[in-house]
Amino acid sequence: MGGVARFWREIPQRYNLIGNKCEECGQVFFPPRESCPKCRRKSMGKIKEIKLTGKGKIVTYSIIHVGPEEFEEQVPYPIAIIQLDEGPRITAQIVDCDIHDVKIGMKVESTFRKIQQDGSTGAIYYGYKFIKRK
Repeated sequence: MGGVARFWREIPQRYNLIGNKCEECGQVFFPPRESCPKCRRKSMGKIKEIKLTGKGKIVTYSIIHVGPEEFEEQVPYPIAIIQLDEGPRITAQIVDCDIHDVKIGMKVESTFRKIQQDGSTGAIYYGYKFIKRK
C-alpha cells in the first residue's frame, strides 16, 4: 500500500498546476498539450513545460445548489472560471469562503484538497481547488 501512495505523491501534476508555454508565440495553456492551440504547426518541438503560480481572479461563477451524487453533501458551493495570472482559464471550486463573499474579480489562489472519496474502495482523490487570496 505504501508503494501506491508514494506513486501518487511522485506525480507532480497531482500537486502542481503544470501547463505549457509555446516558445514560438509565447502562449501559455493549461492543461498541457502536444502543440500550441494558437500557432499550431509552427510550435512543433517548441513547447516548454512550466509550473503555473496558481494565482488568478474570478471571471464568472455559479453557485451549485444541486450537486452530483458524489458532491451532494457539499452543496451549496461555488464553481468559478478563473483567469490565471499567466493567461489560461480554469474551472474550479472555490472553498473556505462564504458563498455570499464570492465575487467577479476576486483574487484567488490554488490549494490542494480532497475532491472525493470512493465509498467502495475507500480511495481518496485529491486535486486543486481555489481559495480567496490574502
